[in-house]
Amino acid sequence: MKKNHSISSRELTLDDLSTLAFSDIEITLSEEATKKINRCREYLDEKLKNTTHPIYGINTGFGSLYNTYIAHDQLEKLQENLVKSHACGAGPEIPDEIVRLMLFLKIQSLSYGYSGVQLQTVQRLTDYFNHNVYPVIYEMGSLGASGDLAPLAHLALTLIGHGEVHHQGKLFTGKEINEKFNWEPIHFKAKEGLALLNGTQFMNAYGVWCTLHAHRLIKLANLIGALSLDAFDGRIDPFLAKVHAIRPQKGQVKVAAEIVALLEGSDLISQKKKHVQDPYSFRCIPQVHGASFDAIDHVTGIILTEVNSVTDNPNVFPEEDVIISGGNFHGQPLALALDYLAIALAELGSISERRIYQLISGSRDLPNYLVANPGINSGMMIPQYTAASLVSQNKQLCTPASVDSIVSSNGQEDHVSMGANAATKAYRVVNNLYAILAIELTVAAQALHFRRPSKTSPKLEKMVDTFRQRVPFVEEDRVLHHDLVKAERFIRELSIS
Repeated sequence: MKKNHSISSRELTLDDLSTLAFSDIEITLSEEATKKINRCREYLDEKLKNTTHPIYGINTGFGSLYNTYIAHDQLEKLQENLVKSHACGAGPEIPDEIVRLMLFLKIQSLSYGYSGVQLQTVQRLTDYFNHNVYPVIYEMGSLGASGDLAPLAHLALTLIGHGEVHHQGKLFTGKEINEKFNWEPIHFKAKEGLALLNGTQFMNAYGVWCTLHAHRLIKLANLIGALSLDAFDGRIDPFLAKVHAIRPQKGQVKVAAEIVALLEGSDLISQKKKHVQDPYSFRCIPQVHGASFDAIDHVTGIILTEVNSVTDNPNVFPEEDVIISGGNFHGQPLALALDYLAIALAELGSISERRIYQLISGSRDLPNYLVANPGINSGMMIPQYTAASLVSQNKQLCTPASVDSIVSSNGQEDHVSMGANAATKAYRVVNNLYAILAIELTVAAQALHFRRPSKTSPKLEKMVDTFRQRVPFVEEDRVLHHDLVKAERFIRELSIS
């Protein structure tokens, strides 16, 4: 039986978002949300009966056509035309897991009762979410400013019987999915198309997904980094609390303490060392991982604020009898945050690749490339190449999108955030980082074998034992691609506290 989440004004947390993103769950509109949606729509309908005053996007054109008045009997056609004309995305289709989050975030934003939509429109989006109906949306097309216009137009297009959706592994047209569920196409009323298209739900769906995974990835980086440190015969001294007490950066202190805890009970870490110092990629784990932790923490705050916000335009305030055309659709907060997140995660990959390099280099009594007979066997030589390739691409993906702006809409939309591009770049960095950390785990576990009979900590030994059930020790060369695929699947599925 599916869990249920009621859409209300309660502030959503990261745990709520994790449940919504990764669990089999249904959503319903609370009584409170239903009342707010209906109240706002009733107010707007009444307002339009009694005014010929131009209200942007409701009885005017859009963008630079804001000064074109639209007759009352053309208002519904205006909204339908808006959705059709703006559905011009390009590039690959985005994953269903992102579309699912887009649906939820759009429902959440509309449910606050400042958007003037019909209840049945929000309910249909809820039906999509609950029945796993995912509109086909394309990666490119949003400037991240006047909302994610093109992607959200593709989301809205199917509501009126156009476009395409994915459902249960099959592709349906908007008309076919309506017939399957006996749904009538939605007939947009004044402002509805604009309410659906204006908003940051494309950027923020990626932002939510990337942030949730970032919290996993920092823990995985610490876990795998601790194993690498021990397999490299590293020193624990740089992780001791007194070092970090005199430079108490929050993330640095937390990471150092976590590494110490992970290595508690290790034979290797406590044995006498021949060397007085480790390379930075080991010694500076608290400083580097810690800085990324602080960045993830900062970005999480931005993402959560956006999730709990109204980001369409204009905003309708029934109680105050006012409609305001503002700029809550502008994605600058997300654009900057997602660029920052991409950089923070890329650095976790960069330092991970350096640890991989050190482990295969033949240092500290480990064999070259971590194989018993180097020469006839190449061992772990080329996984480091793969990691270097991924790290290099991540560096390229970290060129900030948020510093760019291209004028659009005939100069009316003269500064844009490019937050959508920041979002899709961050998504790729996340996936690349999983692959890099999977390589580091494979290499570190291989190195640990050459330290036997000494053992690492009980916690890390348990992880390695479980890992070895999926990826056996490499005695001689084999097709390592399969090992790396299994290793990545392992860390994506690994339960981490």
